[in-house]
Amino acid sequence: MKRLNMKLINDRSKQELRRELRRNSTETERTIWQRVRRRQMGPEFRRQVSIGRYVVDFYCPSAQLIVEIDGGVHLVAEAQAYDGERDKFFMEHGFRVLRFTNDEVEKDLNAVIKRVMAAVKG
Repeated sequence: MKRLNMKLINDRSKQELRRELRRNSTETERTIWQRVRRRQMGPEFRRQVSIGRYVVDFYCPSAQLIVEIDGGVHLVAEAQAYDGERDKFFMEHGFRVLRFTNDEVEKDLNAVIKRVMAAVKG
């Protein structure tokens, strides 16, 4: 595993994109954010963080954990291949990635939060 390169995080050239994504977040992203923001669950989480050339839904710096919430578009083969490339990039740079579907968040938010917190703890 490579050492985390802090220069990868929040490249200024993606600042407006990150703002736009925060303004236009999905309902499931807003649901997760309401549970993890302001250290309600303990560790700090940030939303719409750029890491390298990608923007992730949520990032926990202390655990180097990325949490992605995937809508239906992620079920298409091309999107799955792209997500695989993203995940490989993140893992090569020392990050861990958790992915959840919108359906998982909508049907069992507590289970999703438990998995996220378990990943944060190690």
